[in-house]
Amino acid sequence: MLMAIAQTPPLPILSSTSDSKNSSFHQQRSHLLLKHLNECKNMSQLKQIYAQTLRSTLPNHPHTLFLYTRILHFCSLNDLDYAYRVFDKINVPNSFVWNTLIRGCAQSAGRKEESFLLYKRMVEQGDALPDNHTYPFVLKACAYLFALNEGKQIHAQIIKHGLGLDVYINNSLIHFYGSCGCLESARDVFDKMPERSLVSWNVMIDAVVQFGEFENALKLFVQLQDAFEPDGYTMQSILNACAGLCALSLGMWVHAYLLRKLDFDVTMSVLVYNCLLDMYCKCGSLDIALKVFERMHKRDLASWNSMILGFAMHGKAELALEYFDKMVNTWKIAPNSITFVGVLSACNYRYMADEGRKYFDMMVAEYKIEPQLEHYGCLVDVLARTGLIEEALDLVSRMPMKPDVVIWRSLLDSCSKKNASVEQSEEMAWQVLESNGGDSSGVYVLLSRVYASASRWNDVGLLRKLMTDRGITKEPGCSLIEIDGVAHEFFAGDTCHPQTKEIYKFLDVIEEKLKLAGYTPDYSQAPLVDELYDGINLKVHSERLAIALGLISLKPGMPIRIFKNLQVCSDCHKVAKFISKIFNVEIVMRDRVRFHHFKNGSCSCMDNW
Repeated sequence: MLMAIAQTPPLPILSSTSDSKNSSFHQQRSHLLLKHLNECKNMSQLKQIYAQTLRSTLPNHPHTLFLYTRILHFCSLNDLDYAYRVFDKINVPNSFVWNTLIRGCAQSAGRKEESFLLYKRMVEQGDALPDNHTYPFVLKACAYLFALNEGKQIHAQIIKHGLGLDVYINNSLIHFYGSCGCLESARDVFDKMPERSLVSWNVMIDAVVQFGEFENALKLFVQLQDAFEPDGYTMQSILNACAGLCALSLGMWVHAYLLRKLDFDVTMSVLVYNCLLDMYCKCGSLDIALKVFERMHKRDLASWNSMILGFAMHGKAELALEYFDKMVNTWKIAPNSITFVGVLSACNYRYMADEGRKYFDMMVAEYKIEPQLEHYGCLVDVLARTGLIEEALDLVSRMPMKPDVVIWRSLLDSCSKKNASVEQSEEMAWQVLESNGGDSSGVYVLLSRVYASASRWNDVGLLRKLMTDRGITKEPGCSLIEIDGVAHEFFAGDTCHPQTKEIYKFLDVIEEKLKLAGYTPDYSQAPLVDELYDGINLKVHSERLAIALGLISLKPGMPIRIFKNLQVCSDCHKVAKFISKIFNVEIVMRDRVRFHHFKNGSCSCMDNW
């Protein structure tokens, strides 16, 4: 305290004399205090200035009130408890004073709910009316807290006070409703706005992207360009939409746009670069993602997490662990919960059970990170995949939280692949069905494979009947390929594509070349509960139709990128390896679980998926 006082030039003691009633003299005092306030660096200095303000100014003078607001603003950013003490000394706070404290609470990590309570106090006291600055602060806190009911009350108050047309407030309402998952309410606010700013479009596009409506986000982006030039915030949302749609061509266009159109500072933004990393990784272009990462002048934890997760999902476990080591030991950046999801996923995808245990223990013991369901899920999965099903079940029994449907399904999947007992597989299946959201076709498909492999065809029939009784149908396989910026979608046995005749003709060519190369169909995963598979069915799986279109449409040397909604079956995985060697082409396939890179007859997953 003494050091802090010594660093601050002593303020003159301005006693309250008759001259202090002179407005000019009082104004000089206020200017002097304001000058010291502008140079204030810490709370110790601020408390001295506040003490001088109390001793040497008139409490109800306009200049004094302005000083109070500046003091309140400083401590609201540094010491909210002290800010409340300053606030309580103001006799009749105006809207600006209320807003300053409300904003301080809204921006505080652990006290956001207090902004709503302050707003209620403000309304109840009635000395100052909320204005177009009050509501955005309160709505920001409600959005963060997912406080839907409170936010709706605020919306009603906005309309009551005649501020329903304010652009700034409506932008905050769109963000609030979008954050709370009420997309239709956000759209309603947006559609009724008589005037929109670029921020209005950005928050609406972001809300649509967060809701997973990526195509609608791109439509809004096209409309936006009729009125405004997109900025860095627009492009972050559009890059996220491209990642969701696996639209690599559009994502590359956005990258080029950023480099060509926007200011240098914007294009170098870490947030924008992180979106680029995520987009390239999810669109199957890991090489470009790595180039972007290496050229970044500044990286944050999210940048490293994006690359570690990217390496993991592409089966590059060694690189994921290498970059984790670089991040922690070379760059001295502490990992967080998301980092370890990436690291454990990398161990999982390469069946590295020992490493999985090691990094899980490191997370808990060294970094004091409490494991979440995702971390347990990764470790359970890698143990089960490597045949350690009993150990995986023991870990599930020791988890501090209830296992979800994903964990039970991964155990069932491992049981079906590792030839576990039918009884054990049945137990896993019923655990899935009893879990919230577990009554899906995938469970029946997995269990049917177990029954089929044990030649229990009556049980396969009973499962088919159970699905019919419950109104459950098998989710159709769907594959997407992008050619010259146009997405082409296929379902199994699809005949709707304009080039259907050429595609099926080329499938026959592929079939002949496969036979010459020694291919025989793999029926190990074929018996499903809703149909009996044969060679013809396997031949027209959605990914094979997409690969055929890629072979007849893309230039030689270009990789074929396929995005599939379900996990690739063993036969299509086998066929893709053959095709990559026969036609000398790289096939990048993202299924429901991970990426597969097929090249020269082998896959990046090393046949472990």
